[in-house]
Amino acid sequence: MGARRLLVAAGAAATVALAACSAPTETSAPSETSAPPGPSRAPASSSPPAPPVSSPGRPVPDVPVADVQAHLVQLQRIAEANGGNRAHGRPGHLAGLEYVRSALDAAGYTTTLQEFSSGGTGYNLVADWPGGDENAVMMFGAHADGVAAGPGINDNGSGTAALLEVALTVAEQDPRPARQLRFAWWGAEEVGLVGSAHYVRRLPADELERIDGYLNFDMIASPNGGYFVYSSSGQPEGSAAFERLLNGHFADAGIETEPVDLAGRSDHAPFADAGIPTGGVFTGAEGTKTPEQARKWGGTAGKPFDPCYHRACDTTANIDPELLGRTTAALAAAVWTLSQEDG
Repeated sequence: MGARRLLVAAGAAATVALAACSAPTETSAPSETSAPPGPSRAPASSSPPAPPVSSPGRPVPDVPVADVQAHLVQLQRIAEANGGNRAHGRPGHLAGLEYVRSALDAAGYTTTLQEFSSGGTGYNLVADWPGGDENAVMMFGAHADGVAAGPGINDNGSGTAALLEVALTVAEQDPRPARQLRFAWWGAEEVGLVGSAHYVRRLPADELERIDGYLNFDMIASPNGGYFVYSSSGQPEGSAAFERLLNGHFADAGIETEPVDLAGRSDHAPFADAGIPTGGVFTGAEGTKTPEQARKWGGTAGKPFDPCYHRACDTTANIDPELLGRTTAALAAAVWTLSQEDG
């Protein structure tokens, strides 16, 4: 375990202990704040880099799936210490975000915890990597809340953890992106995309215009899952480039994909409504896998992609590590390719 991951583990233990003792209230919850970059970045990972993809800039690094799974273990522990969940308005949600934020702060990000109200206090966490063209922002996001029924490890601990580990890999590699690189973890997705809509609504028009695109990662390790890439049909101009990029990454890995239209079911929707190009990856929820999909991807036909969707059994046992590794690799490839392109 490297120095950076030791910091993450220590921060997680402190977060679990603190959150189990006291839950935030609306009067004591933090307001929208920014934290300065940490004093130094952690040393680079000892993992060997993956082969380069067809993109400008540095080769895409390997992101070990075990490191993503380690975050999932911590997210489950946080849920268990806070009533069994990380749902909007519950203490586990803020505790999970504090775990993510402490790791990002230690790695050198500038983080902002944005507070909003919707039947309780909710939070978004936004992290900017220093450097890049502030007039050409690439955003990557995942919702960090779950439902009250369980710890929410596939939905959406999987996207939360993968996004965090890729962001920490950026800090280790220090790729000096051409575009401004921004990561976001949304609150209150499960009650109606409230957090991401709040963020988009609060941005002035000139700041919205600076966002070149937003890619979303919501449920990316379903135990009976498939490889779905967000369809660009009917989406803002520019979305097709993201669909081609993600499909191309999976094709290079020998993986067939299918387009999916999630419409307004996840946090890309407020960005699309604002005219910002969107894309993303999904491995399935309550839908049923067809025989053709089972032949293509493995798994069991006639069963849901995620049989524990919105249930108490959505734990670390409800994860397909192979899918998690491959979708995390797709996320890393998108971050490296799109952040290195000129705006």
